[in-house]
Amino acid sequence: MSYVDDVLARVIAKNPSEPEFHQAVTEVFESLRPVIEANEDFYKREAILERITEPERMIKFRVPWVDDSGQVQVNMGIRVQFNSAIGPYKGGLRFHPSVNQGIIKFLGFEQIFKNSLTGLPIGGGKGGSDFDPKGKSDREVMAFCQSFMTELCKHIGADTDVPAGDIGVGGREIGYMFGQYKRIRGLYEGVLTGKGLTYGGSLARTEATGYGLVYLTDELLKCHNDSLEGKTVVVSGAGNVAIYAIEKVQQLGGKVVTCSDSTGWVYDPEGIDLEALKEIKEVNRARLTEYKKYRPDSEYHEGRGVWQIKCDVALPCATQNELLIDDAKQLVANGVTAVCEGANMPTTLDATEYLQKNGVLFVPGKASNAGGVATSALEMSQNSERLSWTFEEVDSKLKRIMVDIYHNIDEAAKRYGKEGDYVAGANIAGFEKVVEAMLAQGVC
Repeated sequence: MSYVDDVLARVIAKNPSEPEFHQAVTEVFESLRPVIEANEDFYKREAILERITEPERMIKFRVPWVDDSGQVQVNMGIRVQFNSAIGPYKGGLRFHPSVNQGIIKFLGFEQIFKNSLTGLPIGGGKGGSDFDPKGKSDREVMAFCQSFMTELCKHIGADTDVPAGDIGVGGREIGYMFGQYKRIRGLYEGVLTGKGLTYGGSLARTEATGYGLVYLTDELLKCHNDSLEGKTVVVSGAGNVAIYAIEKVQQLGGKVVTCSDSTGWVYDPEGIDLEALKEIKEVNRARLTEYKKYRPDSEYHEGRGVWQIKCDVALPCATQNELLIDDAKQLVANGVTAVCEGANMPTTLDATEYLQKNGVLFVPGKASNAGGVATSALEMSQNSERLSWTFEEVDSKLKRIMVDIYHNIDEAAKRYGKEGDYVAGANIAGFEKVVEAMLAQGVC
């Protein structure tokens, strides 16, 4: 049995009931085969694959809080500090009922390579809770966030671990947690990113993941003698990433015709009304069922189904494993040319392979959605300098980072005879930098 297969089998056996983590490790290991097999004895002696799949630290804790009726509620909190070889742990906090140890480990593992690809000095981590902020009052969300941070604050810091937001964690939640951290630790430091502009946040952070996704997608198309101008684009999701991906596609001359949330999806053949979508989701925190009030000629459908719409480019921006093999077949049948991931691992392995085998340009989330964490790192830099950069400065740096990511993963794929395989390119480019740092620091 090869070293790759041996470690993969042990990871799966050692971490039962964590399918998302297994999926992430399998995808990365398959991409890394040519790298590892070129010098297998060395990597095996240094136990590189074992070290990179075992978190440096994992903190799990209970989060008790009191709801508006006076009832005590209890949730689970978790933070996985996966790898700090190239910098402080960096990765979002996710508040959603689906959160469990396996999902957080998958996200943290992916974050190692994503953060490496940005070219910035940040390691990989992730965290969250099974708490659901939907339907909760501001006071209940504050109570939960304060309790959550009361425990988490013992394990994070500006030079140790700098969490950000993710699903269910926006500016409101970051603000409550930052206030509690400051209150307990007595420190005003850049310990969280995604903060409000009045207390250390960065301009363009809100837009960063969606904008970055589209910057990379546009560069991908340009390098294949094409562009987003005039293209029909299908987007899933209606959160932060999806909204600002839609905005940037529209600015670059494309037409986005779909969006979705956890209950259904919208098809608007004339193009999504961005202002209506922002009002529904960012102001009213409502469901997409409201969209037809703004655009009576649009269609609303329960459940899932955005991938059945004919398009040139598809941008999955909702959640993991949302684009399945049947969806991939439908996209290919409808003539899609590019699929770039805005969410973390939204495309299943078999769907990814089908898209690649059928000539679709496919870029994985660890590369294409790295704009959010890249801009979080830029926020850390501003906090360290006690400075605020203009929107244009941050946006320019973001675009440069995303363009560089595309070319780095393209070159890495070509070095190992896998031209056009951006999954392999992303994993190889991210892996090589982290491993070089790990080896330089000895066995730790």
